[in-house]
Amino acid sequence: MRKPAFNVKVVVVPSEDEHFSEYPAEADKRRGFISGFNGSAGCAVVTLKDAFLFTDGRYFLQAEQQLDKNWTLMKQGLPDVPTWQDFLSKHLEEGIRIGIDPTLIAANQAQPLKKSLHARNSELVTLTQNPVDIVWGAERPHRPKNKVFVLDVKYAGEQFTTKLKRIREEMAKKNAAAMAVTLLDEVAWLFNLRGSDIDFNPVFFAYAIVMRDSTVLFVDENQVDDSVKVHLGQEVSIRPYEDFLPYLRSLATDSLVKKDEPVLLGDKTNLAVVEALGEENVIIMPSPVAALKAIKNPIEIEGFRQCHIRDGVALARYFAWLEGRLNSGEKVDEYQGAEQLGKFRSELDNFMGLSFTAISSVGPNAAIIHYSPDPNDCAMITKDQIYLCDSGGQYLDGTTDVTRTWHFGVPSEDEKRAFTRVLQGHIAMDTVIFPTGTTGYIVDSFARRPLWEDGLDYMHGTGHGVGHFLNVHEGMHAFMCCPQGIGTRIAYNSTALRPGMTVSNEPGYYADGKWGIRIENVVIVREASTPYNFGGGKYLGFEHVTMCPIQTTLVDLSLLTTNERTWLDNYHEEIFRKVAPYLEGTDEVALEWLRRRCAPV
Repeated sequence: MRKPAFNVKVVVVPSEDEHFSEYPAEADKRRGFISGFNGSAGCAVVTLKDAFLFTDGRYFLQAEQQLDKNWTLMKQGLPDVPTWQDFLSKHLEEGIRIGIDPTLIAANQAQPLKKSLHARNSELVTLTQNPVDIVWGAERPHRPKNKVFVLDVKYAGEQFTTKLKRIREEMAKKNAAAMAVTLLDEVAWLFNLRGSDIDFNPVFFAYAIVMRDSTVLFVDENQVDDSVKVHLGQEVSIRPYEDFLPYLRSLATDSLVKKDEPVLLGDKTNLAVVEALGEENVIIMPSPVAALKAIKNPIEIEGFRQCHIRDGVALARYFAWLEGRLNSGEKVDEYQGAEQLGKFRSELDNFMGLSFTAISSVGPNAAIIHYSPDPNDCAMITKDQIYLCDSGGQYLDGTTDVTRTWHFGVPSEDEKRAFTRVLQGHIAMDTVIFPTGTTGYIVDSFARRPLWEDGLDYMHGTGHGVGHFLNVHEGMHAFMCCPQGIGTRIAYNSTALRPGMTVSNEPGYYADGKWGIRIENVVIVREASTPYNFGGGKYLGFEHVTMCPIQTTLVDLSLLTTNERTWLDNYHEEIFRKVAPYLEGTDEVALEWLRRRCAPV
């Protein structure tokens, strides 16, 4: 930092890679390397004397455990705790240079930061070399370059050429000469391609430029075989991944893009892209690709239904297996449980991998919202503690994400009451009807109201977008939540929920140091049938697709209304009807478990 090549007093180390991937490749986990904290959301600020780690409520406990004495944990969201941006502009000395890698910060996040720093005579300096990479040196892993493959239109539901046409229609509205696509899931969706360069997300390292009459895909050509080239045909030319920024500079230099014929950039595009094109030559806006991708077509929606039924088979087999092992006195730890669930999923049709690291957590670990069991040091799953399991799979026809909370012994009254309040919030969200134009910010309180009655709450969103054989957290990141989601962050108020969007419904409650509860289903936004349509508008609701029982012996039935009891019975009847046929003649133990767990209350 003190060297003339940098000459900065502060370095910001975000979690992001150039593509703002939620799960960066090992080579891009700079914040994790420098701090030791490996949660998916956070930002490190390193000064010449001190080091600060900013993260949100999902990771407070994890960060406290992983950070050493050199670090100060900044619990964003708590009173009097600034964001890392406000910390830089309001809590550090004036007149300093603050360095950041321009590929790791969104352009529309950098601009207001520059302005606030300027007011204090400080400066945000874009670094040509990342200082963390220098420290990491030869030990830094290489980025993966795995094979790219075609997602058949029978799963995608739409030809990529049609998608390109729709993007060009969006460009025409802004008289744009081009659109740069920089997020990996957007590139994968746009071309009906998938890969495996990022753990859990079936994407590959690439950029794309869509112009009025041509398209360029920037990807390592060694990752692309003949089947992909045939798929792309003459419509798309392929250039090396490293050529992307130089190509943008040439567009600006040759006046192929200009102020009145700009390049469209999504609102997560990094600052280096804007610097390459020139700020005057771009329009930054919510990504048209993200908006189109969020609305699943009928083929994708049916894929979601079918993959969740199959996923329910694996869940029934796992929970039946686990309960049987515990009842027989066998020892199963958190990691072994997660591995067994993964094995059951791997046996399903169209399985392509897990959608995230399973959160297999017992007792106090269940209170850590994004806990991940260490294979060498994790707790035993026991009958006398709550067990929370949050897991999911990637399938050719969809992506799953499901959380269930179990107690295989006798739960306490506090546990039952909290579980019931979470269940009531889940049911409220599942059954809510709302007018067209309503956002996830507005409906979030439906899920929290039953918990508020008992003075309870949870420090995470109620729902996130879910991709179709893509990112399990679609359109969501630490500083942005777009285009779909449900939560208390004001960003969730930017886009209305629309038919075809897929989101999660996952209220919870976490008693720090004791236990945690969460119930999560994936739901599809759909039109609702109402007796009236005030003002001629339409009304929307949710269709749940997750097929896994909710433990009724953890429920305080005296707290449930008649309608809530009916919902629970109907849901369990639906699960048994759809999942049981897959277990008949193949796993009688799981079938009997499912029958018992789906019995009416």
